[in-house]
Amino acid sequence: MLSARPPSTSLGSPRALRWGVASEGIDLALAEPLARLLAGRRAVALAGAGMSTESGIPDYRGPETARRARNPIQARAFIHDPAARARYWARSMNGWPRIAAARPNPAHVALAALERAGRLAGTITQNVDGLHQAAGSERVIELHGALARVRCLGCGVIEPRASLQERLIAENPSFYQWGTALAPDGDADLEHDAFADFHVPACLGCGGTLKPDVVFFGENVPAPVTEAAWALFDEAEVLLVVGSSLTVYSGYRFVRRASERGVPVAIVNLGPTRGDAHAAVRVDARLGELLPRLASTLGA
Repeated sequence: MLSARPPSTSLGSPRALRWGVASEGIDLALAEPLARLLAGRRAVALAGAGMSTESGIPDYRGPETARRARNPIQARAFIHDPAARARYWARSMNGWPRIAAARPNPAHVALAALERAGRLAGTITQNVDGLHQAAGSERVIELHGALARVRCLGCGVIEPRASLQERLIAENPSFYQWGTALAPDGDADLEHDAFADFHVPACLGCGGTLKPDVVFFGENVPAPVTEAAWALFDEAEVLLVVGSSLTVYSGYRFVRRASERGVPVAIVNLGPTRGDAHAAVRVDARLGELLPRLASTLGA
C-alpha cells in the first residue's frame, strides 16, 4: 500500500518547493499517487460523512467525535416507543434548518467535476444530506436514504421534510430552540424534561406514523437500493473511498468486494479506516483540499 502524507518540511524550504506546496496549505504531491492510479481507469466513489464535515455537518467517527460521543436512535426504538419517537422529532425539528441550509463544499464540487469529465462513473454515498446532487453529481446512489423526504410507515406516501417542518413548529412552538448544537444524523443535541408533551404530526393521508426516509441503525438497506449500488460498483475500475471510516458494513462490503475482484482501492480520509489493509493508495488529507487538486490533475 502506498500511503501519501506530507513531507515534514517548512513552507519555505527548497524541498517543500520541490514537492509543490499549494497556497491553500495542501502538498500537491498528495494528489499524485491518486492521479496515477486513476489515470486511464474509470472510478466509482464511495462517500462517507467526512465528505460533509466541511459543509458544517458533523460525523460520528471523525477526529472530533470523542468530544461529542452520542448514541444514534435505533430503528426499533423509533417504531415501537412513542417517547423515543417524540424525542427524535423534537431534536430533528431543531436540527433540520441547518441541514437544509448546508451547501456543497469543494470536495462535492470536485466529485461532480470528475463525473462530468467521465473520470467517475458515479457515487455510492452513505450520506443523507443531498449535497452530492446539489453540487451537480447526477449518478448518486443514496445507500442510507435522504433526510429531505419523510415516509409514512402505514401507506408509504412521501412528504417533503420541509413541509413536515412547518407542521412540527406550528404544533410545538415551545420546543423550538434555534441555536442548539447540530448532531451527526441531522437532529440536534436538545434536552427537555417533558418530551411526552411533544406532539408528533401524523401522515396527512392515513394518520400513520411518519419516519425520515433514511436507514436508521438496526435497519437494512432496501434491496432495490443495494442492487443499484452493486450495479454501479460493477462499472468501477478503481474504487475511490472518500471521507468514510468504513466502520459500517453497508459501506465496507464494497471495499471487501473490490479486494476480492482485484479492483484497486484508493482511500482518502482523515484518520484510519477499516479498509486500510485493502488500499492500494491511502491518503490522509482534507477532502476539500485534496479532491479539487485531484480533479485538476486529471483535467476535470
